[in-house]
Amino acid sequence: MAIKVRYFASLKESLGRDSDNLDFDQLISVAEVWARAVSTEAMPDNILAAVNMEYVALDHPVQDGDEVAFFPPVTGG
Repeated sequence: MAIKVRYFASLKESLGRDSDNLDFDQLISVAEVWARAVSTEAMPDNILAAVNMEYVALDHPVQDGDEVAFFPPVTGG
């Protein structure tokens, strides 16, 4: 199963990259994608995640060909 993982805003800056291409041999959740793609850092609190450009919960399953995106919490003012 191949998926594309994208990082935006401050996540992109802190990780030093904007994307990863990952292969998995079983069904996984969005949270598991983060754990495998960014094994050196804990997932930030209040992170937002999207699968194929739709916001989802962190327990949402990821399927072959999906694009998973992670966004830092946004504040306004």
